[in-house]
Amino acid sequence: MANTAAQPRERITNFTPYETKKGEEYMSADMLEHFKQLLLQWKQELMEEVDRTMHHMQEDAANYADPSDRATQEEEFSLELRTRDRERKLIKKIDQTIDRIDKDDYGFCDQCGVEIGIRRLEARPTATLCIDCKTLAEIRERQTGI
Repeated sequence: MANTAAQPRERITNFTPYETKKGEEYMSADMLEHFKQLLLQWKQELMEEVDRTMHHMQEDAANYADPSDRATQEEEFSLELRTRDRERKLIKKIDQTIDRIDKDDYGFCDQCGVEIGIRRLEARPTATLCIDCKTLAEIRERQTGI
């Protein structure tokens, strides 16, 4: 039995990086539209993955007589469902980020207010912290275990 479960797509790989125009203000209308389209594309890819999983589970569901085969199938389905659950949470985060774009509250660090940066946002479009604040948060997390 082949394992068809895929890891959640943590980043977008098929996009054209944004090229800032000379004198363009950070998070201009064009920039915001770029990120909104990026997020919508990512969400669409995740939704298609959910559909593929549903079809796979419906089509491949079999009542195996052999307990080992049945256990293998159940484990495979369990892994797929955990992956889809992570993707469901990611879709929720994407929706929240699109809402921030619509409210013109995107691209700035939630903690210190500085620009997060275009390249960081292209690497992680749902980022809410600048690299410095994120690094400090990760250090605190490691030290406290929270």
